[in-house]
Amino acid sequence: MSMAKHLKSWAAPPVLVSAGLLLTACGAGQDPAASEGEDPAAETVSITDPVVTTYDGGLYVLDGDTLEVAADIELEGFNRINPAGDDRHVLVSTAEGFQVLDAAGGELTDVLFAAEAPGHVVRHGGRTVLFADGSGEVTAFDSDALGDGLPEDTDVHRSEEAHHGVAIELANGELVTTLGNEEERVGAMALDADGEEITRNEECPGVHGEATAQDEVVVIGCEDGVLIYRDGEFTKVDGLDDYARIGNQAGSEESPIVLGDYKTDPDAELERPEQVALIDTAEAELTVVDLPSSYTFRSLGRGPDGEALVLGTDGGLHVLDPESGEVVESIEIMDSWEEPLEWQDPRPALFVRGDTAYVSDPATEQIHAVDLATSEITASVTLDEVPNELSGVSP
Repeated sequence: MSMAKHLKSWAAPPVLVSAGLLLTACGAGQDPAASEGEDPAAETVSITDPVVTTYDGGLYVLDGDTLEVAADIELEGFNRINPAGDDRHVLVSTAEGFQVLDAAGGELTDVLFAAEAPGHVVRHGGRTVLFADGSGEVTAFDSDALGDGLPEDTDVHRSEEAHHGVAIELANGELVTTLGNEEERVGAMALDADGEEITRNEECPGVHGEATAQDEVVVIGCEDGVLIYRDGEFTKVDGLDDYARIGNQAGSEESPIVLGDYKTDPDAELERPEQVALIDTAEAELTVVDLPSSYTFRSLGRGPDGEALVLGTDGGLHVLDPESGEVVESIEIMDSWEEPLEWQDPRPALFVRGDTAYVSDPATEQIHAVDLATSEITASVTLDEVPNELSGVSP
């Protein structure tokens, strides 16, 4: 058996749990037209550009313009959220797998991609890719296929070994996915649309996270720099320090430069970095930029023109020119704060959609909307519970 056939399977999808259509919108009631034989999918969207935040015991769905709470959904456990890739749905990582939230309808559906230890969700080019850390299974489907329940066409790749990983599918069908096991993560590989291996690179210790830059160039984080995947080849770009961990990144189709975190202390119980990395994918170069404060893994984003955004522990949203690395503006949003030791504990988070940056402030139980064109806070809401993760539907 060849290596490629061992790695790739385009047969049956993974276990998917759902038998019917999405549940009706919370508070909206059943559409009378549905009982008269009209298509229930024709229901109008009830929540405008929804934003979603988790709290201990549930989810809030907010109106994206006013930030008013449109739905309060009870859900036990520590739950993570990611855009599903369309303008209606959000994926909730629960103990059972990736569950589909109809955010526009304010309802958690019964659609579930069963997964052992659900991890990263990546949207790119109209495709959504799920990575199950507990099995190493990668599931890819059309991002707009959730409107009718379970996607009919689902592609599956099975990693060599289970690990905390990530994968992304490119427009030509290539799949870039990480390599590793429960003990160590070593690099990444690329497969063509038929599942045949194109290339791999195992010189990326501690591989974690991905971002896509202009022209579909993929950046994968390492503990000593990054891997850049372009045109069928990996290029290793070393960090400026022996230990230079880049794990969380934010890319933009408007820029060849990827924003990444940058940590240099391998022995720290919790490193609070005050530098970020700017990875120039066109030149295969890495630059480190000093910031006015530290930040966390929920602090990175990109603006509509490719500007780099970092939510700092000084309470400011710092706007960087990715070309020069200059901090061109700092928008004051909240009081200063300190990152908690436990990564699951609430801390301010940043979610960017179009020209609006949404920012949570757990200390005041608030969510703010910031117009990136004017640097003005356009809406705020005070919640009944402390917000934790912050996300929403795609633009």
